[in-house]
Amino acid sequence: MEHFSCSYPASQRRRGRALVGCVGSGDLEVLLEPADSGFTLRVTTSVNGSEPRWRALFDRLFAARDDLPALTLDIHDFGATPGVVRLRLEQGLETLELEESAHV
Repeated sequence: MEHFSCSYPASQRRRGRALVGCVGSGDLEVLLEPADSGFTLRVTTSVNGSEPRWRALFDRLFAARDDLPALTLDIHDFGATPGVVRLRLEQGLETLELEESAHV
């Protein structure tokens, strides 16, 4: 198992929590929780040596954005492809947006 984290600046706070996906054959789960500051991704993966691939994906998705919410994302991976990773991240962020807009 490999564990690592990375962070990006965040511009807004979120109140909600979300869980998308599940740890299973070729999939992953993402737990999103509010944070005081920063957009932090904490990854636990069954694929040793995959940190450079994950960081490249995260940089491509998040490094140039200035609208990231202050969240902590715990990612539990069981060999998911980059496409599944992106899908789960987008699902989690969309779930939070929908939840917050329903409470406004």
